[in-house]
Amino acid sequence: MDFPTDISYTETHEWVRTSGSGKAVVGLTAYAQQQLRDVVFIELPKVGKKFRAKDPCAVVESVKAAFDIYVPVSGEIIEVNTELEDRPELVNEDPYGKGWIFKINMSNPNELKALLSAETYKKLCEKGKH
Repeated sequence: MDFPTDISYTETHEWVRTSGSGKAVVGLTAYAQQQLRDVVFIELPKVGKKFRAKDPCAVVESVKAAFDIYVPVSGEIIEVNTELEDRPELVNEDPYGKGWIFKINMSNPNELKALLSAETYKKLCEKGKH
């Protein structure tokens, strides 16, 4: 399983990639999509909506289950991956690339410090905690 080291992770299996400009891209980890199996629907957050860190903002449904996606850092949604509306399977096929879910303009980039490194997240997954 892939655990890219250039991104941060949450205990609820979201990943965050920052650009250094106060903006971040968020998606579901390879571990999460593997546990879900085939993703069949994603309810995307609304562009312009503001969230606080750990707020639920979207829903992913698979053949196995449905669960919330949480905002890893506070901010405003500035873009969503509308391609997922027609091709939700991109989350399975390319979770760290074309399967991204939303972009956020962070209101408090210091919250990134509370996220997990690839090594810490990998250990969490190996323990089977989800």
